Amino acid sequence: MRSLFHKTIGFCLLGFAVVSCHDKGDPNYQYMPDMYEPIGYEAYGEYDVFENGQEAKLPVEGTIPRGWMPYDYQNNPEDAAVAKTDLKNPLPYTQDNYVEGKALYTIYCAVCHGDKGDGKGILVEREKILGVPSYDDAGRAITEGSIYHVMYYGLNNMGSYAAQTTIEERWQIDHYVMSLKDKLEGKPEREYVEETGEPTQLLPSRADANLYDDAGDMNSDQENQNDQTETQE
Repeated sequence: MRSLFHKTIGFCLLGFAVVSCHDKGDPNYQYMPDMYEPIGYEAYGEYDVFENGQEAKLPVEGTIPRGWMPYDYQNNPEDAAVAKTDLKNPLPYTQDNYVEGKALYTIYCAVCHGDKGDGKGILVEREKILGVPSYDDAGRAITEGSIYHVMYYGLNNMGSYAAQTTIEERWQIDHYVMSLKDKLEGKPEREYVEETGEPTQLLPSRADANLYDDAGDMNSDQENQNDQTETQE
């Protein structure tokens, strides 16, 4: 009886010692450890597990990153003309969008186009760049669509600003440029609209698609994407 009692005490002490030394953050046993501890491959390393031994691969043709859609107008005169006519600013003309557009215009555009949009920016005054037209130039007759298209691809001496600005920022600048055009032409100031709170589709695209309701979900039902012309990012 005493021997059984001593054995029980011994097993309890042994179990307590094992449990007390156990690290909850580091499991004692890992079956198939590769499932828990993935191997970190160097982006341009050479490994036998990859085709041709190259880790870095190009995306599958036709695929796009999650949360992004391509600009559906190409950089050619034909698509530029279509964008000029058909592409409209999807952002509501709110005071916030106007103010933000003005700030961005001052950063990216005023140095050449001038604070008033008359083509007399500081670089023009210093004769670093010549031939910058005024926004009320009848020969150009700029529109919301042509402004965005030029910001996206650039034109003549003006480079693309697609890398420096987001789609929303370009549309905000678009609103402000059109307001400068109206002032130069003597038109009355455009009245602000109230923010509706509804999500705004920003992607300029001619694809017949209604993207996802949630900007983070690219797996929305494709059957519901044939009713709207896409104008979002």
